[in-house]
Amino acid sequence: MQVLTIPSLAVTIRADNRMDEYDDIIELLTDHRSDDSEETRRIIVFIAEACMGNNHLWQDMQLPNRTALSELMQNKFPTLAAKNTGDMKWKKFFYKQLCERADIFICKSPTCGVCVDYNKCFGAEDDAV
Repeated sequence: MQVLTIPSLAVTIRADNRMDEYDDIIELLTDHRSDDSEETRRIIVFIAEACMGNNHLWQDMQLPNRTALSELMQNKFPTLAAKNTGDMKWKKFFYKQLCERADIFICKSPTCGVCVDYNKCFGAEDDAV
């Protein structure tokens, strides 16, 4: 069994204007968690905190690469990970899920494949932190 070490985050203080956003991420992850263990609850909070950061999610989580984040998502949030069929960048994927939950559709195109911003959501990520 692999043990996830959660590094401390520099992004621990949330601005009040982002609390709803933070709470929505918590709810999304909670709805898709694989179990109700203390470890999973801590990971949920850790991911939500990292979503408040300005870099790619895996970078704000201080993970070595995006693959490590994808593996974590598949192990701890398999139903949510299964929805990311196009391998969208995780933070963008979370926010797209939140918009869909609220019946807010802000994408410019009816499908991702024809969108002019496709590379912003699905393009390569820089592995340098």
